[in-house]
Amino acid sequence: MNEPTDLHPAALEASYRMGFTVGEHSARHMRTILRMFLTRWGLDHLGDPATLALTELVANVVRHVPGRHCAVLILREPYGLRVEVADRVPGALHAKAPEATAESGRGLVLVEGVTDRWGVEERRDGKTVWFECDG
Repeated sequence: MNEPTDLHPAALEASYRMGFTVGEHSARHMRTILRMFLTRWGLDHLGDPATLALTELVANVVRHVPGRHCAVLILREPYGLRVEVADRVPGALHAKAPEATAESGRGLVLVEGVTDRWGVEERRDGKTVWFECDG
């Protein structure tokens, strides 16, 4: 049985971290969570770019991570917002323009276009893809 989680005000102050096994419809739920925090932090104006970028990072997990498991971290920073999506698949990602006729490959180009900064941190057990939006 599912039970609602009581989010105490302290839990909404600076960060949210959760591990997920994601599917094709998971990004919608993650966007809802992200918008809830942005509203709480007075950063509603970052909603569109941040949710688009998060959607693209989750889509990459769905497409490229065996088992589709990731951890999402949403951080309120002094300058605005930082979101991280970590998985256990090593390897750097690069934003590059796809061929004009390609049906995919534009996700990281979109992330680069709608955020102020983004990057990939390789770890011994995988990687973390992150983006930041200035508030």
